[in-house]
Amino acid sequence: MRLCQRFGMEDRMAKIQMKTPLVEMDGDEMTRILWKMIKDELLLPYIDLKTEYYDLGLEYRNETNDKVTFDSAEATKKYGVAVKCATITPNAARMTEYDLKEMWKSPNGTIRAALDGTVFRTPIQVKGIEPCVKNWEKPITLARHAYGDVYKNTEIKVPGAGKAELVFTAEDGTEIRELIHQFDGSGIIQGIHNTDKSITSFARACFSYALDTKQDLWFATKDTISKKYDHNFKDIFADVYEKEYKEKFEAAGLEYFYTLIDDAVARVMKTKGGFIWACKNYDGDVMSDMVSSACGSLAMMTSVLVSPDGVYEYEAAHGTVQRHYYKHLKGEETSTNSVATIFAWTGALRKRGELDEIPELMAFADKLEKATLQTIESGKMTKDLALITELEDVTVLNSEQFIQEIRTTMEALD
Repeated sequence: MRLCQRFGMEDRMAKIQMKTPLVEMDGDEMTRILWKMIKDELLLPYIDLKTEYYDLGLEYRNETNDKVTFDSAEATKKYGVAVKCATITPNAARMTEYDLKEMWKSPNGTIRAALDGTVFRTPIQVKGIEPCVKNWEKPITLARHAYGDVYKNTEIKVPGAGKAELVFTAEDGTEIRELIHQFDGSGIIQGIHNTDKSITSFARACFSYALDTKQDLWFATKDTISKKYDHNFKDIFADVYEKEYKEKFEAAGLEYFYTLIDDAVARVMKTKGGFIWACKNYDGDVMSDMVSSACGSLAMMTSVLVSPDGVYEYEAAHGTVQRHYYKHLKGEETSTNSVATIFAWTGALRKRGELDEIPELMAFADKLEKATLQTIESGKMTKDLALITELEDVTVLNSEQFIQEIRTTMEALD
C-alpha cells in the first residue's frame, strides 16, 4: 500500500495548518508531472495545503487569451507569496504543436513586469556534486533585473541603404535625435529601454535582500562602453546605497561595491562565494546559467522573484524538460531531477510560515530540504546527477522513485 493511502482522520487532524493561501501556478510538460508527484508524496500528507490555483499550462493560457497569467500576478500581489511551475514560452514550432491563437509572451516576463520584481537565483549545493570552480565553498546568488533591455526590445530589419536615428519626442513635442548609423546596405537595428523607477526598485530589492540574507553585494555593468545606459544603472545604485542603505550595510558588516562586468567575471572565479552578484536583465540570465552549470545543473538552482513591496514568487530556474515529457507520453521511464521544483515549494512554504508566524510550516520546509539533500548524499539520485557526482556506488532512480525516496528519508528524520 502506498504511504499516501495510510492517512486516516487522526493523521489529517495532525497536518500542519495554514492561515493564508499560497498562489499556486501550475505549468507545462514534465515539470507539470513532477508538480503533482511532489504535492501528492511530499506535501499533502503533512500539510493542510491552502492554495489559490492558476493553470498556466499553455493550453489554458491560449484558451483564456493569457488572462490567467495576469490574474495569477494580481493574486500574488494580494496574498504575498506564490509558487510557480516551469512554463512554455512558445516559438513558431509551439504555435503549430499547440494550435495557438498567437505566440503568447513568457509568463515569467509578464509576472516579473506586473510585480516590478528582481529575480534571485542560487545554486543548491550538495556533498558529492562539487562545483567545477573548486574554491566556490558557498553558493553565489545572482540578482537579475527583471525588466527591460532585450526582453522589451524593438527591432527593425534594415532592407537597404538609409539613415537610422534614435528619436525621443517629449510630451510638449520637442525632440531629441541621435544618429545610430548611416547604412550603405542591409542590416539590423535594435532599440532597448529601461526606466529610472524600475532600476531604483531593482537596487532597493538587491540591497534589502543582501541585508535579509547577510551577504555582500556586487553590482556589475559595462559603463565604460555604455556611458549613458549602463552608467545610469551605476548612478542609481550608488545614490540608493548612499541615501538609504550605507549605514545599514556598515552596521551589518556588509560590503557593497560596483565593478565592470568583465572584471566581475574574472573576480568571481577566484572567490569562495557566499555573496550576491547583481546584473542587468540579460547579463543576469546568462551569468545565472553559468553559475548553475558550474555547480551541477539548472535543476539544482532556486529562483525567487522579489518585488519592492515584499511580494515573493518562487520557481525553479529551469524549463519544462520537453524531451523527458515526450518519453513520458510514450510510456517510457524518465529520470528527471525535481530538486529545484521541490525547493520552489519549500521556499514558498517557509516564507508563508514566516509571514503568518507558523513555525511548524517553516520547520517542515527545512526538513524537506534536508531530506532532499540527504537522499542525494546517500547515493540515491536522478541520472543527471549520477553522471557528475563524485560519490561511488550510486543508485540511479526514476522520476517517481526519487521523490518517494525523499519521502522515506524525511520520515526517518527526527
